Amino acid sequence: MRIINIPDFFKNGFNGFHEWWRYVAGAVIIFIIWQMGQIPLIGAIMYKSYQDGIEMQVLLSPDNIMTVLPQNLTFFLLLLSFVIGFLGIYFVVRFLHQQKILSSLTSRSKFDWRRFLFAFTLIGILIILTTLIDYNVHPDHYQLNFDWSSFLILAIIAIVMVPIQTTFEEWYFRGYLMQGLGYIFKNRAVPFITTSLMFGLLHIANPEVQKLGYIIMINYVGVGFFLGIITLMDEGLELAAGFHAANNLVTALLVTADWTAFNTPSILKDVSEPEVTFDVLLPIFILYPILILIMAKTYRWNNWSQKLFGKINLNDDFK
Repeated sequence: MRIINIPDFFKNGFNGFHEWWRYVAGAVIIFIIWQMGQIPLIGAIMYKSYQDGIEMQVLLSPDNIMTVLPQNLTFFLLLLSFVIGFLGIYFVVRFLHQQKILSSLTSRSKFDWRRFLFAFTLIGILIILTTLIDYNVHPDHYQLNFDWSSFLILAIIAIVMVPIQTTFEEWYFRGYLMQGLGYIFKNRAVPFITTSLMFGLLHIANPEVQKLGYIIMINYVGVGFFLGIITLMDEGLELAAGFHAANNLVTALLVTADWTAFNTPSILKDVSEPEVTFDVLLPIFILYPILILIMAKTYRWNNWSQKLFGKINLNDDFK
């Protein structure tokens, strides 16, 4: 069955084999392959446990898991699971659905790298500027962490693997699952809301949540809704992928902390005692709305209600 002439992001996802059970099976297969990608990290920690005579459950605790192994090795093995997950989603889209890879990435005839770079540059500059401002206002919150040899290895790992990690997450949540739920429920509201919540809740095991409490989940869920909005309004993943890549890459290289998921030998180390203040929630209520307005003006978005919550009218477009 094929659907044609639907002028939105869901169009390409409705080509090839797209029965509901394929999306359910595909989502499960991708998730399992992704989780299997954590085996090398768990294996390395098991070896460390055996070598040092420390109980495995102690090393796997949220307080210790990111500091058991050398920072760059942990970072590499952490990202490796996403690389394997990336291969998993490629396999599912290409062979289970027999679709072209582009079909679940964008509604355009080719991936728009200008859009990707626009979002990447915008967010990258913003993170650097805000970090420098905070560094000058609160110099006691930071410690110079720069070491050439460690940083060079970090940069190679990050530049190669972080874009794969972030693209996988965008492809899985706001590409594959977004289109699959759109086909199943025949509207945009369910995939928009569901994938945004799923993306946020995926981070519930992050060290940041253990340190700051569940209130920080507001931030993760908010990011999910922000990325969902710019994906649906722009009819593709380019802006979301650019934002996500810049956020993770620049942060991994620029500033780290002992209690974050990306504990890297970055340029700066945040040594302040973390607490939930308005600064933590600032992006949700101020920054992301401003970014949405900038992107909306740049790319002339309109018809907001339909694009975010409207029905997907399949009618007689099947062939």
